[in-house]
Amino acid sequence: MPDYLTPNTLTWTEALIRIGAATFLPFLIGLERFLRNKPIDFRPFIIISVSAAGLLMSAVELLSSSTDSNTQIDPTRVIEGVITGIGFLGAGAMFRQGNFVQGAGSAASIWSAGAIGLACGMGEIWLAILMALVVLIVLVASGPFTAKWDAEHGPDEGDGND
Repeated sequence: MPDYLTPNTLTWTEALIRIGAATFLPFLIGLERFLRNKPIDFRPFIIISVSAAGLLMSAVELLSSSTDSNTQIDPTRVIEGVITGIGFLGAGAMFRQGNFVQGAGSAASIWSAGAIGLACGMGEIWLAILMALVVLIVLVASGPFTAKWDAEHGPDEGDGND
């Protein structure tokens, strides 16, 4: 069984570290979106990530406190539910304007915030940092390309890469 599914009692310190990472890392991604004047600021990124981390930690803690051997608690179902739910949120961030789809970058970033939160909830802070860094590098490095797209197509035609 993976370590994050091993029932144990989560300490306050470990919970604070996980929630702190689940707050700070998506904040950086959301801040990039905010600074580039994208329609979604940093708050949803933090809320999604912290909630995903908290749900997963709660599921594992519930598993560890269950004394009934017939109780079927599976934290992987929490992971599945979070990923699916965040997919719906991301879909709501995208819209079509003419021949172009706007908001795809923000939608993908929102989804990544959930994944980062889940990694933090598992205690895999190193993995969450790595994911956040890759997302940030992609967003920052793509800035000149999306700016060129915006300049060529104008605000009325959308920015297919958001």
